[in-house]
Amino acid sequence: MTRSVGSSWRAGALAALALAAILVGCSGEEGGPGVYAARGTVEDVDVEGAQVLIDHEDVPGLMPAMTMNFAVPDADVLDRLAAGQVIEFEMRFTGRSYEVESFEVIGEAPFEDGWRRLGDALVRTSPVPAFDLIDQAGRRVTDADLGDRIGLVDFVYTECPGPCPIQTSNLVALQKSIPEAVRERIRFLSFSLDPEVDRPEVLERYARERGADLATWSFLTGETEALAQLVRAWGVGTLRQPDGTIDHTLILFAVKDGRVMERYTLEDLRSGALLEALVTLAERPPLPAPSPSEPAPGPSPPASAPSPPASAGAGSAPAAMDMDAGHAHGAHGG
Repeated sequence: MTRSVGSSWRAGALAALALAAILVGCSGEEGGPGVYAARGTVEDVDVEGAQVLIDHEDVPGLMPAMTMNFAVPDADVLDRLAAGQVIEFEMRFTGRSYEVESFEVIGEAPFEDGWRRLGDALVRTSPVPAFDLIDQAGRRVTDADLGDRIGLVDFVYTECPGPCPIQTSNLVALQKSIPEAVRERIRFLSFSLDPEVDRPEVLERYARERGADLATWSFLTGETEALAQLVRAWGVGTLRQPDGTIDHTLILFAVKDGRVMERYTLEDLRSGALLEALVTLAERPPLPAPSPSEPAPGPSPPASAPSPPASAGAGSAPAAMDMDAGHAHGAHGG
């Protein structure tokens, strides 16, 4: 598993990137086998694969700047590497692979590049995609409504034959296990993958049947295209099957101060790693304001929020969210 908290989802991507990076490095190779000095930022550490992902500067005589995987054959060297380190390192090119032989930490990845602290670790974050939707009560909800609270985001649909209800039930258990001292600071947000079916009253029934506490959990729907854009912006893969079921990525997102802090899997949920991360985020004070070079991730032009359908109480105007309703995501349907 990778060293960064909740990053087990990266394993497949790292393996694929390793081969791609080696091929790219070789194609641009200027020098032959030997030891080269380099400098870069550690993006991730794959302990099981004995690899490190580094965003490095030009390596004179060998390759241009790029982000690529390096083998780390020395276990002691691997153990000292951590995401967010800015390092100077010696790299050996064997003619077939690139290996980190030694390194020295010379700094920490900068705030303006999206790096934030999660517990004792540094993680690279990204802005929360803007949204303007309605919840299970027909109330308007935007990304700005989360404020300085912690968000846990997932994607579900109510007609899912298995994975969504299972994940929602697991999240209900998580919600109940959050310590009372920080419970009000953590909000669950579940986005619908099938908004044409998942109208507010449908989402409310789905939530109540599974025991979700809607005081801190919002199930969100809206216009079909607005949700489709959000699914793409969050990087959630989906595929609708001929029978109407939707295969999709099982992934959860922790959010703080307008940033996506980390991605988690069901394994992180079951192991307790997700609960630990949420509590850690909730106990820490709000993150510093962005520097002038990094504008705050305010809402981009909002996706139009549909008026609640007649069956959901179209006669009343949607109210600004009190964020006393929330929900989470993630399922691999069908």
